[in-house]
Parts: sequence; C-alpha cells; structure tokens
Amino acid sequence: MRLLLVEDERKLCELVARALRAESYAVDVAEDGLRGWELAQSYEYDLIVLDLMLPQLPGEELLRRIRRSNQRVPILVLTARATTEDKVHNFEAGADDYLTKPFAFAELIMRVKALLRRGPISRSSVLRVADLEVDRFTKQVRRGGRRIELTAKEYALLEYLAANPGRVFSRTMIIEHVWDQSFEGLTNIVDVYVRHLRSKVDDPFPVKLIRTVRGVGYGLAEAVEQ
Repeated sequence: MRLLLVEDERKLCELVARALRAESYAVDVAEDGLRGWELAQSYEYDLIVLDLMLPQLPGEELLRRIRRSNQRVPILVLTARATTEDKVHNFEAGADDYLTKPFAFAELIMRVKALLRRGPISRSSVLRVADLEVDRFTKQVRRGGRRIELTAKEYALLEYLAANPGRVFSRTMIIEHVWDQSFEGLTNIVDVYVRHLRSKVDDPFPVKLIRTVRGVGYGLAEAVEQ
C-alpha cells in the first residue's frame, strides 16, 4: 500500500515515515503543502497523513483541495491543535481521523490500519483469492491453510494484487503503488519480485494464481491455465 505523509517538522517526518515503512507501507514524503498537493494529484494513495501547520500551502487548504478532488482517500490529520472546535472544523473539511501531537507511534499505526480497513479497495481485513488468504491487519499470508512467509515488499506486492483480483497492472502502476519515489523507472524490479512471489505462492501448489499478460503486466486470478 502507498501512503503520502505531509509533515514539515523534519525529525518527526523521518520518524513517522520510518514507523510506517516498518509496517511494509510505501511512503512518499512532502515537507510543505504545495509539494503535498503535487503528489496527491500525481499518484493514487491508499491513505494520506497530513499535518496542518505547513509552509507554502496551509494544511487546512490542502485538506480541502484533496477532498474536493478525491472523496475516497482516507485522510488522517496530525496537529497540535486540540480544541473541540478545531476537531469539528477539520472533520467538516474532510478529515477521516484526527491525532493530536504529541502522540504515541503505536497509536498512529493503529489509526492508520483502522482507516485502511475502511478504505476504498476493500473493507474487509482479509483478502481472499481462491484458497489464498491475505490478512491486512496481521500481514499474514496463507494458502490452503498453510502459512507462507514473505518479505515486506513481497507482501506489499501480493496485497496489492489480491485487493484487485482479476485486474492486470502494468509494471509502472505496480511501482507507483508498492514502492516509493526512489524506485521510479526501475520497472525490472517488479519482475524480480513477481518471481519471488511465484516461488512461494504458486510453485508449491497445483493451481497457479499469479497471472502474466505479455506486454501488459501482472495480476492475480482465481486460476491460471498452464
């Protein structure tokens, strides 16, 4: 899953990004409101974590702009403003949740997970394709009841495909959703990770789920003819 973090306090931004990446999320970072708006327009994010005190473009205005252009993406607001009036104001502007600074990172992660479970791709915490199960809350993967151990990026790739069964994604689309900006243009990395996934998710089983459409990309289907 790909998240956008808009936070101008550099140290806090680094810590939050690190905590989110430790949970296997791809995280893009913007340190001012204008850059946040550029990224929000350029990519399809699963969730946005937004500070309100931002240079260039105030967080309140960025919140309104994002919500006008995208009604579906969950937005978690971070702010030092703790009054009821402020909370009501930002909920009315389009925030889905509100976390007051200073906060515990454990609470931040729990709120992010809760919003993602409510998100537009799937409202269930468990994704199922044939006998494959991907638990988005525990990040455990099972096939035919057998536990499958994946690396963080292998899991992120499988989760993306499992959330959209039957759909085929280009390498560029996968890069934009599973990896952060530092991997732009390195589409061959997708082929590497698909091979890794196949060795764990498909090779030990008679029915193959990972689908390759030559010249297009990859997807996850109920069954792939061999």
